[in-house]
Amino acid sequence: MIGLGRMGGNMTQRLLRGGHRVVAYDPDEQARLAAASVGAVGAVDIAGLASLLTPPRAVWVMVPAGDITDATIGALAETLSAGDTIIDGGNSNYKDTIRRAAAAHEQGITMLDVGTSGGIWGLAEGYSLMIGGDADAYSRLEPIFQTLAPGEDFGYGHVGPAGAGHFVKMVHNGIEYGMMQAFAEGFELMDAKRDMELDLAQIAHIWRYGSVVRSWLLDLTATALDEDGNLEGIQAYVDDSGEGRWTLEESIDLAIPIPVISASLQARFRSRQESPFGAKLLAAMRNQFGGHSVKRSE
Repeated sequence: MIGLGRMGGNMTQRLLRGGHRVVAYDPDEQARLAAASVGAVGAVDIAGLASLLTPPRAVWVMVPAGDITDATIGALAETLSAGDTIIDGGNSNYKDTIRRAAAAHEQGITMLDVGTSGGIWGLAEGYSLMIGGDADAYSRLEPIFQTLAPGEDFGYGHVGPAGAGHFVKMVHNGIEYGMMQAFAEGFELMDAKRDMELDLAQIAHIWRYGSVVRSWLLDLTATALDEDGNLEGIQAYVDDSGEGRWTLEESIDLAIPIPVISASLQARFRSRQESPFGAKLLAAMRNQFGGHSVKRSE
């Protein structure tokens, strides 16, 4: 039996299909009803969640990084008992995870940090799970990870002490930024070669088979281009979850150069600016020293 604190529906369904009994809590009533509709036992609050679980209890927390994670884990720590385990499956900063695990340890509660990748496809394909924290707790709860992973003997693993799971997931996301940016730049270059009238969706599908750049990201790129080849319905605004920034900060602390990941993060920042001041200043400088023309705002 596993308690799911503020847990996504896809993960709940995959656990239920694997034969686990799931107790689910979310502060939003509609989310609780959705979990109950697929077979989970609903809890109206954290105390209720804990009371419906059999010791030693395991509660999986899936909330955004930051204060809400601190609040949720803090509330759980006040409710659970020695021998229980809190699993943080969100994208927490690994430094915060180390701090939280140490605080929980003082109360006899173990913590596992599970870097989780798979997104909305996790229900069908399984989740990639990078797990840090107490080794004994990991061994006890391994059947849960086997159920969530793509297979019983692959796609998951215990990677190190507290914080290691979230650290590895942070680097994973940094690499993801770089890979996505490379695809975006390559397809933009092909799109600009208008005289060749290239079919970008066709090219994406060609690359999916036999090419050294074939990947799940390329599969998803092909799907996106199939749906809207000109991407007319999408704005050129790219957000970031924070893990790319943390990866860059870590590279600075360790003096390890990561120019591709760094550039991909900067590209996301630029995508959010409708009229970048820096670009306007570049145009103004060229006009000042060389008399080059500038485009004026209407």
